[in-house]
Amino acid sequence: MSEPSGVREYLLAFADDEHLMGQQHTEWIGVAPFLEEDLAFSSIGQDELGHAALLYELVLDLEGIEATDTALDTLAFGRPSGDYRCCHLAEHTTRDWAEALVRHWIYDTFEEMRWQLVAGSSLPALAAVARKALGEEAYHRRHADALLDTLLASPEARERILGAFDAVGPLVEGLCEPVEGEAEAISEGVAAAPTDRLLEPLWQAVEARFGRSDSMGSPAAHNQHRRTARSADFDALLARMREVLDYDPEAVW
Repeated sequence: MSEPSGVREYLLAFADDEHLMGQQHTEWIGVAPFLEEDLAFSSIGQDELGHAALLYELVLDLEGIEATDTALDTLAFGRPSGDYRCCHLAEHTTRDWAEALVRHWIYDTFEEMRWQLVAGSSLPALAAVARKALGEEAYHRRHADALLDTLLASPEARERILGAFDAVGPLVEGLCEPVEGEAEAISEGVAAAPTDRLLEPLWQAVEARFGRSDSMGSPAAHNQHRRTARSADFDALLARMREVLDYDPEAVW
């Protein structure tokens, strides 16, 4: 492999999405509408955070840095906001559980397709992470589908779910926004195809699930500038993520 910079950007965007989605899921612990969802969102959040940690390790390896706990924390929490590469759907803050559930389904549907792009990666460690993640994503999808099957069958619940989709639907296209360095990742065999190739099958899945189409897209969904622009929700989310570290920056865990 020639220069790791493009591959680094590609993996960093993936890791940042996983990290923020894991954080967002964990924030429903104790406030989800019933105990089973407290536990399910917690479990799924832990999976996503685990995926993020493994991807951050690969980023550090490309940089020639040992993946110590301190180095991982610095990469995950210590960058300026402009250095993050997450999509706006992962940054979106919602206090409505219906929105959280819809986002969970959309993200995990996309994520399963995304992991498949790197399942045969020329980076053996990435291919191994993909195999592990795909096994866990099958559980995530079953969980979201089972809930939506039940809720969409009830007229009142269906109205709330579709209203929640209308709130997050404009962010769907940002999931497939190309990442700087993606062309290099593909040419090096790190990924099998461009991320934006997932947009059409993602919208097909969305339409089959919610009866909504890509007409839900909006100009805001195209305003991520190859994932370098942060949304209005990002800084507050990063502050919540950093609360423990900021309490005592000198602590060694």
